[in-house]
Amino acid sequence: MKDLFYRALIALARRFGNRIFLLFAWPVATGYFLFFPRRVAVSVRFYRRLFPGRGRWYPLRCAWRQYHRFVRVFLDRSRLAHGEDIATTFEGWEHIVSATESGRGGIVLMSHVGSWEVAARLLLRYGKKHPRMRLLLYLGAKHKEQIERRQKKSVEEIGIRVISVPENGGSATDILEGLNFLRGGGLVSLTGDRLWSRDQKAVTVRFADGEARIPEIPYILAMLSGAPLLIFFGYRTGERRYHLVAHPPLFIAAASRTERRTAIESAAQIYADLLARTVQSHPCEWYHFEPFLADPVNRRGKG
Repeated sequence: MKDLFYRALIALARRFGNRIFLLFAWPVATGYFLFFPRRVAVSVRFYRRLFPGRGRWYPLRCAWRQYHRFVRVFLDRSRLAHGEDIATTFEGWEHIVSATESGRGGIVLMSHVGSWEVAARLLLRYGKKHPRMRLLLYLGAKHKEQIERRQKKSVEEIGIRVISVPENGGSATDILEGLNFLRGGGLVSLTGDRLWSRDQKAVTVRFADGEARIPEIPYILAMLSGAPLLIFFGYRTGERRYHLVAHPPLFIAAASRTERRTAIESAAQIYADLLARTVQSHPCEWYHFEPFLADPVNRRGKG
C-alpha cells in the first residue's frame, strides 16, 4: 500500500467514517492476494507446516484472512494516532512494572504477531500509570518503505525513542545506546522473529516441524545488561479490541563462552515455543510475509 494512497484512505476515513477505509482497502488486499502468488505461497507454506494435520485448503484460507486482516491493522494504527479508544486487556502487566521499578529496565521481545506499532502505542498508554516508564524501539530501516517511515515518525512524536537499523546491520554504537537506555531503567524493544540482514548473527531454533533462524542480539543485550528479557505479544481479538501478554522474565547469565551459547540458545528456544503457540492460537494475526521456516528437520539431507 503506497504512502499517497494510504494517506488518502486515512483522510477519507477521518471525514466519512472507517467503513470507507475498509471499502477501498479490502480490494487492495484482494489484489495483493491474487496478483502476487509468490508472496502468497510463502504464507501458504508456513501455515501448511504449522498445521500439518489440517485439510488441503486450510493454509490458503489462513493466508486469505491474513492479508485481509492486515488491512485492519492500518485502520487501528490510524485510530490510535488520532486518539481514538481501543479496548485493551493486559496479561502480565506486573512484569513490565517490576522491570521499570527495579532500575535495571527490561528487554521487551516483540514479534510479527499483530502490529509492533499498535502494541507499542498500547504499551505506552498503560505506561502512563507509571511515569518512570520509557520505551526505546529498535526497528529495521527498509529502503522505499514510505509508510514504515511515517509510522516510525508517528511513534517518535508520542515519546517513543526509535533507533533505525539499516539492512546491512546495526553498529556497536546502536548497541551501546540500548545498553545505556537499559541502565537508566528504560524498556528496550526488539523484534525477535526477523533478521535485519543475511549477515546478522542468529540463533537456530526448532519451530513447527522444522527450524528457523532468529536474531541473537536480544539475548546478547539481556546478558550484557543483566536486565530481564520479557517475551511480549500484542494481537487483535475483535473490533477495537486487543490483548497484550508479557510473559514472566528470563534472566540470561553465563560464566564461560560455552555456557553463554547454551544460555542464549535455551532462551531463544523458549521464545520460539511461545511464538509457535501464539501463532497457532491466532494464525491470521501473523504478519510476517517473508520466508521464516527452514526445511523440515526430517527431510534435511535427503534427495
